[in-house]
Amino acid sequence: MLANRHNSAARAAAMDKEASTMADTEATKEGNGGAQPTGNGNDKAASPTLNILTQYVKDLSFESPAAPQSLRGRDKAPAISINVNVNANPISEKEFDVLLSLNAQASFEKDKDVLFNIELVYGGVFRIEGFPQEHMLPILFVECPRLLFPFARQIIAECSRNGGFPPLMIDPIDFGQMFQQRMAEEQARQKVQATT
Repeated sequence: MLANRHNSAARAAAMDKEASTMADTEATKEGNGGAQPTGNGNDKAASPTLNILTQYVKDLSFESPAAPQSLRGRDKAPAISINVNVNANPISEKEFDVLLSLNAQASFEKDKDVLFNIELVYGGVFRIEGFPQEHMLPILFVECPRLLFPFARQIIAECSRNGGFPPLMIDPIDFGQMFQQRMAEEQARQKVQATT
């Protein structure tokens, strides 16, 4: 009987060891465990990574200069103007501070009868590793603000709601188009400076 228990315990231990080995093998195959071979002979090369280290509100301002009169019902919807800007500053070789600035104004006449004005500068610190240098500007000015935008949008919506107005839900922003436009303007500016 004692020998039977010992054999059962030995079999159970062997099965546990085999299951553990299989789990380790599966985890490596699926990418849930250690490093995966890249297939190019250089298994130590890291794949490109983009990590958000922190997000923060750098500046937030809500103004409703005509409150409480501005809170009364109106026959027509106000005009909403939204300005967007993106800036990026290096903190270290691999870390960058990206600032998404949103300015939203609701008014019935340009700069007259302003219902509210919201200014938000929302930042994120990103660690960017393993990308080719030519991809850095699109990552900083397209991908990073794209990741920050949903959080900034929520802050704007809550701010307008807390100010007594309906939540202002900003439509998605095409940061790729903004970046292309900014690069075209920069190239045009350089051509003008080169000819003068």
